[in-house]
Amino acid sequence: MEAHADTVKRLCVLYLKNHADTEDIFQTVFLKYTLSSTAFESAEHERAWFIRVTINACKDLLRSFFRRRTVPLEQAAVQAVREEDGAVLEAVLALPEAYRTAIYLHYYEQYTAPEIARLLGKNTNTVYTLLTRGRERLRRALEGNGDGA
Repeated sequence: MEAHADTVKRLCVLYLKNHADTEDIFQTVFLKYTLSSTAFESAEHERAWFIRVTINACKDLLRSFFRRRTVPLEQAAVQAVREEDGAVLEAVLALPEAYRTAIYLHYYEQYTAPEIARLLGKNTNTVYTLLTRGRERLRRALEGNGDGA
């Protein structure tokens, strides 16, 4: 749990922007891990499994009936982001989902574009495009805030 807790929690915050939902999905992911009979080929395979399961669990929650009938607590998410990484992570969270995921995996989890492509089931060139466009949006957002990225 110690090896993957930070990655799982950050991905949950990235997708859900809500502390309570983050904790729920965090528990769900580690419960799935405990109950799973998957044999991992390497530590990197195990890490990729955690990322994929976390992303899927977050997407499932976001699509759920309950979630569609509630209002997100934006203020709580912004406060959690400021406590963790500040304005840059806040700007990453404001990106559309495709850009947000690619930027996060590349810069925060140190994955290469081909690795991200495999994780997300996308073409490698698509990931390069997402990274380029995401960086441009981040630059504009941060310059707009006066941060001068």
